Amino acid sequence: PLGAESLKGLDLLLITHAHFDHLDRPTLRAMADERTMVIVPRRCRRLIPKGFRGVIELGPGESYRHGSTHIRAVQPRHWGARTWLDRRRGSCSYTIDCGETRVLFVGDTAETNEFDEMSGLDLAVFGIGAYDPWEHMHATPEQAWRMFIASGARYLLPVHHSTFPLSDEPVDEPMQRLLSAAGDDRERVIVPTAGEIDIVPC
Repeated sequence: PLGAESLKGLDLLLITHAHFDHLDRPTLRAMADERTMVIVPRRCRRLIPKGFRGVIELGPGESYRHGSTHIRAVQPRHWGARTWLDRRRGSCSYTIDCGETRVLFVGDTAETNEFDEMSGLDLAVFGIGAYDPWEHMHATPEQAWRMFIASGARYLLPVHHSTFPLSDEPVDEPMQRLLSAAGDDRERVIVPTAGEIDIVPC
């Protein structure tokens, strides 16, 4: 629904880790703009193409303020290697605070208690796909739901599913399993279609 060029001029761009499906250099080159700051985990700065306003590296527990927006890095249960021999790069999730709105953007993670009881979250963005056979690095839909509930967030936006064939589960399985896990609380799950705009009540 959107080409990379249409995203030029963003204030902030958050990169969770250096895996190729999360840090795609041709896409970043198309998005490069002097108005955009890029936030990356430790030892990922050199992977970002030129043309952005700046690149900030954060480790877990570190933060960055951009105007009224405060970004804090959190440690997921994942890693940041870009190749088999590249073992030193970091991996981050982020909390984003802007005014009275608070968002948790997780990126990739296996099940962990790092996101438990984060106060005041309006929205949590969790990956729910690429778990078969990679459950040790990507949460299943049921695990993502448990982490969402433990975080205390009001709404869940599921991502990282039903697009690229990264694993062995059927393409429609992650969302079906997530909604089944949510049960009577499924209205807390945001289920957008491609190109659709959802307004989250905060």
